Amino acid sequence: MASWDDKLDRLLGAKSGKALESALELTTVGDLLRHYPRRYAERGELTRIADLAIGEHVSIMAEVRSCVTRQMASRPGTITQAIITDGRAQLSLTFFKQKYHQTKLLPGTRGMFSGKVSQYNKKLQLTHPDYKLIGDEEDGSALQEFASGLIPVYPASKDLQTWTIANCVRQVLDQWDGVADPVPEEMLTEAGLSGLSEALRRIHQPNSWAEVTIAKQRLKWDEALALQLVFAQRRHSAVSRPAPSCPRRGDGVAAAFDEVLPFTLTDGQREIGELISADMATDHPMNLLLQGEVGSGKTLVALRAMLQAVDAGRQAAMLAPTEVLAAQHARSLAEMLGDLARAGELGAPDVATRVTLLTGVMGAKERKQALLDAASGAAGIVIGTHALIQDRVSFADLGLVVVDEQHRFGVEQRDALRTRAAGGGSPHILVMTATPIPRTVAMTVYGDLKVAALRELPKGRSPISTSVVPAAEKPRWLDRTWQRIREEVAKGHQAYVVCPRIGESEGDEDEAPPKKSKGAKEPKEPKEAKEESDRRPPLAVMDVAPRLASGPLRGLRVGVLHGKLPTDEKDAVMRAFGAGELDVLVATTVVEVGVNVPNATVMVIMDADRFGVSQLHQLRGRVGRGSAPGLCLLVSEIPANTTTRQRLEAVAATTDGFELARLDLELRREGDILGSAQSGKRSTLKMLSLLQDEDVIEAARVAADDVVAADPELLSHPGLAGMVSDLIHEEHAEFLEKS
Repeated sequence: MASWDDKLDRLLGAKSGKALESALELTTVGDLLRHYPRRYAERGELTRIADLAIGEHVSIMAEVRSCVTRQMASRPGTITQAIITDGRAQLSLTFFKQKYHQTKLLPGTRGMFSGKVSQYNKKLQLTHPDYKLIGDEEDGSALQEFASGLIPVYPASKDLQTWTIANCVRQVLDQWDGVADPVPEEMLTEAGLSGLSEALRRIHQPNSWAEVTIAKQRLKWDEALALQLVFAQRRHSAVSRPAPSCPRRGDGVAAAFDEVLPFTLTDGQREIGELISADMATDHPMNLLLQGEVGSGKTLVALRAMLQAVDAGRQAAMLAPTEVLAAQHARSLAEMLGDLARAGELGAPDVATRVTLLTGVMGAKERKQALLDAASGAAGIVIGTHALIQDRVSFADLGLVVVDEQHRFGVEQRDALRTRAAGGGSPHILVMTATPIPRTVAMTVYGDLKVAALRELPKGRSPISTSVVPAAEKPRWLDRTWQRIREEVAKGHQAYVVCPRIGESEGDEDEAPPKKSKGAKEPKEPKEAKEESDRRPPLAVMDVAPRLASGPLRGLRVGVLHGKLPTDEKDAVMRAFGAGELDVLVATTVVEVGVNVPNATVMVIMDADRFGVSQLHQLRGRVGRGSAPGLCLLVSEIPANTTTRQRLEAVAATTDGFELARLDLELRREGDILGSAQSGKRSTLKMLSLLQDEDVIEAARVAADDVVAADPELLSHPGLAGMVSDLIHEEHAEFLEKS
């Protein structure tokens, strides 16, 4: 019989074991049984072709409509093209020099087709796909899954198809005698859950939808409980460390700043300010996530908190993800404070403090002075990039750490600042994000943080209208896009043009859309397959900028900004744009957050389909920051009626960041949020739905708190400790912190 930790190559043979390891990193029985079906197909159910996304590897059930073979016009050989359908939409299958497929893909035949979705002549296609036809008796054992009503469809790859994985699972289950349940029996009884071994058999070989539901309930509980145990342990560890008390003063720099504010705080800013103030006054570390709409005034809330730390004789550090944003924060905070940021200068108020910028590429003299200001305490507020958390950077008395755009930083980086308080304690931590997330996501991903939301926008913010520009279908609309920029410039305004890449072969920067996971292999396609795809590379700043400057935007002052520019050059470009010396800024997503140029009224996002929903929302928040209304144009060549196009249209339809965040989560597969596609590490956290399983998450949080309160190290619960290490890999926990 097979046990949980047995190697797959011993049970399945060297060939199958190697295939599972190389394609999916599955090496043991436990790994394979935790590789759950992504969904289930039924014999009479066809997959919605309209829901397919370009670039993803899919396994779909469809019916063959036609199949023909012809000679290729441009080179020797044949091309066989089949059309498959779900009854509403069609998908093309393309095979080069393999005309034998015509004898198998007969009209009316149904089967499962697997391959990577590409686009050619504005139509979706699979090139050289694998397939298994219902009724094909060439390999009866491999098609047993088609005999039942429910057919498991597994996350697969080009080299390992779902039906092969199903066959491996079946062989393993035939030899497996179960596993000891890690969850205490009384907890299972209280939650009304089935045993783990039973759930694993049902999830892979269900006889009905009811069995799928019962299995999912148990497996979701395991994932939720494992997560919440990790966060309960972190919360327990965090509150056990002392924090520097920072009580509010009525006669310090914070009070002086409030007196000179030229506007009234919103109700949300005032309420969250009171919450932060009370937490900072205690000797237990505050750990607060402040999420809010683009332009909701989070920076002002953070500044008031930093001034409270300064009033208590402490320092505050603000960690920004990019040098551009760090420099922007340093300038804007100094401008907001005015004379209150001129400590030590002639005529400065007695309560004034000093704002210091510290980045990794500053000149030696500037950097030495910044380090001295931080170490001596001369600087009450220190702003910088990751350079702030290097060992050689020291603070006199760090009381508060503000982390801007948490998703750009890892757990080690955040924890590095957590240990910087005087006496070995932990400073108070305020984490900010302009990417709103649903409550259940916050409770899961940021389980060790208290969450506060800032929804209200300050008075005076101008409306932003958003439209999709279908460049392939309506090229005149793209011409009109450049005309709109010229019209806004003629009115004295400015514009951004954002591209996904830098270009000129120097590589993409961290601010660009997510790259492929490290170690993930892109399946090699036949030469003919590449030639049959018209999906071009993403547009690049260094290509687009000169084309615009010499073409549709000729005569306008066009600047370029990206993350690979030298620091002084980046700063000079941003200063020039902020001063109105440039009309158009062609940039990467380095302008995504924190950049504030009220005179900019137009944002054109090229290849908008290559950005996420929340990222698009962030980007368009750079316009409409002044008295004039903002305009955001999402340029894309993606065909209409596709999931990707619907996503862009949804962004255009609302400016509610919280609604878009929920939509983003619904559109993105759960595995993309919690799995290997984004984290770069294999993870078994795949069953929990962060939007639909709020009750499971909350119940697991309560159960985890009870367990950790009595047994912080889980020494009396070895089964639960093992489940945590099984489901929540160390790398995965780090990824959750980055998300």
